[in-house]
Amino acid sequence: MSVRMPHPVPVEPADTIADVFARRVALTPGAFAYREYDPSIQTWRGHKWSEIARDAGRVRAALLAEGLQAGDRVAIMLRNCCDWVAFDQGAHAEGIVVVPLYVEDRPENFAYILDNAGVQVILVEGEEHVKRLREVATSTPTLKRIVTVKDVSGDDPRVRSLAQWLPAEPSTAPPVRVGGNTLATIVYTSGTTGKPKGVMLSHQNMLQNVKSALGAYQVYTSDVFLSFLPLSHMFERTVGYYLTMTAGALVTFARSTQQLTEDFKTARPTVIVSVPRIFERLHAGVHASLSDASPMKKRLFELTHRTGWAIFEWRQGRGAFYPSFLLWPLLKSLVASKLLDRMGGRLRLCISGGAALNPSISHTFIGLGLPICQGYGLTEAAPIISGNRLEKNDPTSIGSPLPGVEIAFDEAGALLAKGPNIMLGYWKNEEATAKVLNASGWLNTGDRARIENGFLYITGRIKEIIVLGNGEKVPPVDMELAVQLDPLFEQVMIVGEGKPYLGALVVLSKEAAAKGPVDEKALTARVGALVKGFPGYAQIRRIAIVPERWTVENGMLTPTLKLKRGPIGEKHQDLIDQIYKGH
Repeated sequence: MSVRMPHPVPVEPADTIADVFARRVALTPGAFAYREYDPSIQTWRGHKWSEIARDAGRVRAALLAEGLQAGDRVAIMLRNCCDWVAFDQGAHAEGIVVVPLYVEDRPENFAYILDNAGVQVILVEGEEHVKRLREVATSTPTLKRIVTVKDVSGDDPRVRSLAQWLPAEPSTAPPVRVGGNTLATIVYTSGTTGKPKGVMLSHQNMLQNVKSALGAYQVYTSDVFLSFLPLSHMFERTVGYYLTMTAGALVTFARSTQQLTEDFKTARPTVIVSVPRIFERLHAGVHASLSDASPMKKRLFELTHRTGWAIFEWRQGRGAFYPSFLLWPLLKSLVASKLLDRMGGRLRLCISGGAALNPSISHTFIGLGLPICQGYGLTEAAPIISGNRLEKNDPTSIGSPLPGVEIAFDEAGALLAKGPNIMLGYWKNEEATAKVLNASGWLNTGDRARIENGFLYITGRIKEIIVLGNGEKVPPVDMELAVQLDPLFEQVMIVGEGKPYLGALVVLSKEAAAKGPVDEKALTARVGALVKGFPGYAQIRRIAIVPERWTVENGMLTPTLKLKRGPIGEKHQDLIDQIYKGH
């Protein structure tokens, strides 16, 4: 029987990731570290810390056979799995720098990264990745070895399967001593504009962020995490990997986003790390199911979520106690538990980050008993700067700074952060580094913010501002989030730079698009109603329907699913011209 207790391994100021991993393996070698689905036997398998350590030792021996040494760079372009972890740990044990790549990124993008970082060895999934790497072979001259998890065809001398590449026995030498402040990874930012920049993070940048997070959130050896954000995303890598390693929690790797509903029920996680899109989809699903419900069921749902929210506010010290709270056990059983059961029924902590979570979505789910804490960070901060706590949670805020992280504001109101988690700089880009990181170690996040009663609130993005022709400044992100609350709309981008009024490019949901032609005037009115709470000058007067979704593959989204406003605007300039025709 598992024991609900925190049992993290200590993180010392000079530690590397390999040091903490070795300490975890020595402390609990027989405990299960990971679960993943094995398609060859069509079942879930558990992997103990001792098994992961052996696999990492074999990776280490293989990297040494390639002639790699401390400071050299290797890359991982692989879905979340134990092979990702073993390759990462094997590299760190030799002081080798790891460059994570998104599995769905475009060839020209990852070719630039491989060349810029001087990557020599890459671990990939299989045939499709090898094909794309062959397409950009002339652009990646340093790449000498491609290791594939699955067997592939062809006679490329650089390609070897993982089974062939790994020696039978692991390296047993102690980890190479490189120091905690040595470069551990180069993580390339999404690049909404221009080429991606390589964020240089040391071992201590990430480990101190883990230590700070564990100072804000209790994580127990009995906790189960469900890992579905890509490990190439620093949010998942720090919290869903290095933090769970330090804390000794179990991680279940989800099979895919398409199978996430099933995997929630199988894994029954107690903690998840997520981006808002997961909650947005769940929210849209809940409201879609309510659209056909009887008036009685709709009223019961509203009563449940209003009562749950009032209980939350009372527990947070912001509201009064009401006798109606005594109804909660019944309301939870009739309504709330049905939603919670879809996510395994055991979630005690959901951390949302990577982008702003619409407060109304938080309001709904927290009211139904889903404990969501919104956090804030960026890759350059390894990545967490602040977060709401379970006992101190304002869903409209990004919480309080983590222990050890200092914050300040510049004259423009931009949020500045300083601490042991702040990056070393951008790889081979001193000019870009100097723009965001000053000599005193303060990182300019690029986000405007304010602090009130200990909570931080983002008030706008310094660069993501639309300036209308009359000089009024409009931050578009909050408006886009408001429109996307309607399940009719899959994606939205507000336009209007230098124009007399705001417009919107909208992508309809699959269900709405399948119903055939729509009345654009009615649709414009519907959008207008969704943003009526914004200032009068920030109203959307006209819209244009985009016929295809924006994706990473067509270059309209970053790998972290942020809108690439420039490329979207260029691709749909004709639609934007229609929005402003006659003006």
